[in-house]
Amino acid sequence: MRTAAALIIGNELLSGKIADANVVVLARALRSLGVVLRRVVMVLDEIDVIAEEVRTLSKTHDWLFTSGGVGPTHDDVTIDGVARAFGTHVVSEPSMESMLRTYYGEKLTEGHLLMARMPHGARLAASKSMPWPTVVMNNVWILPGVPEIFQAKIPLIAEELGADKPFISHAVFTTLDEGTIKPMLDRVVSEHPDVEVGSYPRWSAVEYRTKLTFDGRDAEKVRTARDAFAASLPEEAVVRVE
Repeated sequence: MRTAAALIIGNELLSGKIADANVVVLARALRSLGVVLRRVVMVLDEIDVIAEEVRTLSKTHDWLFTSGGVGPTHDDVTIDGVARAFGTHVVSEPSMESMLRTYYGEKLTEGHLLMARMPHGARLAASKSMPWPTVVMNNVWILPGVPEIFQAKIPLIAEELGADKPFISHAVFTTLDEGTIKPMLDRVVSEHPDVEVGSYPRWSAVEYRTKLTFDGRDAEKVRTARDAFAASLPEEAVVRVE
């Protein structure tokens, strides 16, 4: 099974000034491609820390996706961190420089040109829908932190990674709490080892108390596990099945 990790970078995230919005977008996209997002790490804008995490995560996963730190300001150090992780230096890529000059015209500054920086040996990935290139160093995708731009990169990632068998997800909503459903839940987990089962209680919900999810790449096995669990509950306790 193909695996991925995410490295989320930014002082603003760890200080609580900004809430991350990119992990959920990445996770959903990867599951639709049949890729498991196994780990997410969030770090400050520190080159050495970024480099250490990139080295570790890129070695232990098929892909690593970074988010943040690719702009022109003093705290945008992701490119430097990735370069250091792979023992190389940073260069200014001519085609990216040309695109920047065309886009900004007379308003171009040296600060704008910093956005053409990339680790030596990296490649540029682009498509018709996303002409502005994304820097890819080995198996590391270096993505922007701005949510709108990050999300716009997803189709390009999907195109490059290619779709494997996607994950299927079904759910059961019940008025019972986790303590009550535990015996039935344990039974379905034991009897359906190929299906990932999750339990998510809601304390203030009027409609239901617990949502149970059933995930896997074999649609029949997922549906069988869901239906087995739903059948184990009192009929009146099942709000709906999805």
